[in-house]
Amino acid sequence: MTNNQNTKNILSIAGSDPSGGAGIQADLKSIAATGGYGMAAISALTAQNTQGVRSVHVPPAGFLTAQLKAVSDDIAIDAIKIGMLANARVINELGQWLAGVRAADTGAPAVVLDPVMVATSGDRLLDAESDAALRKLFAHTDVITPNIPELAVLARAEVATDWETAVTQARGVAAEYGVLVLAKGGHLESATCRDGLIDTGGVVVSVDSPRLHTPNTHGTGCSLSAALATCYARSGDWGSALRNAKTWLAEAISRADELSVGSGHGPINHFASLWDGVPPAQAGDPMEQWWSQIAAIRTGIDELGFIRALKDGSLAREHFEDYLGQDALYLRTYARVMSRASELAPDTESQRFWAASASSCLEEELALHRGRLAEHVPEPSATTTAYLNHLQASANDYPVLIAAILPCFWIYQDTGSRLAAANRQDHPYGDWLATYSSVEFDAATAAAIEITRTVHQGADERTRTAMWRAFEASSLHELAFFDQTAASATTRDTAAAEPVAAG
Repeated sequence: MTNNQNTKNILSIAGSDPSGGAGIQADLKSIAATGGYGMAAISALTAQNTQGVRSVHVPPAGFLTAQLKAVSDDIAIDAIKIGMLANARVINELGQWLAGVRAADTGAPAVVLDPVMVATSGDRLLDAESDAALRKLFAHTDVITPNIPELAVLARAEVATDWETAVTQARGVAAEYGVLVLAKGGHLESATCRDGLIDTGGVVVSVDSPRLHTPNTHGTGCSLSAALATCYARSGDWGSALRNAKTWLAEAISRADELSVGSGHGPINHFASLWDGVPPAQAGDPMEQWWSQIAAIRTGIDELGFIRALKDGSLAREHFEDYLGQDALYLRTYARVMSRASELAPDTESQRFWAASASSCLEEELALHRGRLAEHVPEPSATTTAYLNHLQASANDYPVLIAAILPCFWIYQDTGSRLAAANRQDHPYGDWLATYSSVEFDAATAAAIEITRTVHQGADERTRTAMWRAFEASSLHELAFFDQTAASATTRDTAAAEPVAAG
């Protein structure tokens, strides 16, 4: 078995859908759209279209095993997605093969199982023997992706009607079977659609996306689980995989109505962006893209004389107080800008987040003045004024505003994590560096990133471009803000005066 290290081979084990919207056909499209090479072993044949399933034929279980062995004997498998399994014999045969593959020395493929247990009508699709066999199969699985009715069956409970109940049920299933559970909020009544990876401790990562109103959602569950398996094979991180899979899926659903397939519930538009010439899953998480694109700015901040002197403790007191004074002035307007974001936010959760962040900002500004600057209130520098003018110019456009706000969270946390790590008992600014290490601020930063990501997913291309430009501009202002003290100027002057050796 050979495999180019840059290629990820993804095997789908599922039933077929001749209309192309679900099952193996949807899986192969999803795998290709999210950057993998798709392979398929068919567990069942269906006669169906966008209006419903007419007939199901299940080949002998031994033939599924023959397909699986033919693939695995020749090709390295990086991840497996499992969908429709019609009966106990098929499930048991698959379990035996999977146990052998997972025990092999060549590296176990990740396994994502979409437990097809409940029909759209609410009818149970598996008999008691098949249900028991499927639960045993979880022992060879990393993640299961039930919808809300299927989660209730697995948890032996009533169907959840809110997110908190779904999380509780998922935690119980995770504890019973030793798997990660992807709780999916598509069946819940809410303004956004929240999906979350759940373990025994609760939510590991959750991702919100806009709730899109279209009848064309055939194959959504199949497609998400296949995309999740592919994105994990590429990244090795389940959180990143979920974010990337959801980013792609939101785009595919939002453009489902552009297709003209059937007269019932049509499929999602798997290749919408690819047909535009922009393969979305290749690009990955837009927030990760943004972060990567400002790498030079982040490196520039780390190399500033002010940051280096603050880190090693050599920063002069007057330079430190210069920075604190400008920071205090900045925080006053920054708090007002976040209050404005709270006013513009489209949902209660986001409104509360921005309002709480604004309040926290004012408290921090007050602590700066009372704790370290006494009554001295400096005049805002040209650099501080330029940054604040940039933020205020964005204050009437919510997507652009939160993109402009984000760098103050994200860059401050990133730079601060290294400053906090440099702290020591005799550091002259040790009490200040200690404030950079905060579980609460880490959580707030993650929330700000997630809110921005969700808004970006639901935005049109023009708005996305404007969001990126606002984010990039704020990142440059962050660099300038840290660089405005005399400490950085002194360092630059010293460096310029040093002789340069001839190469």
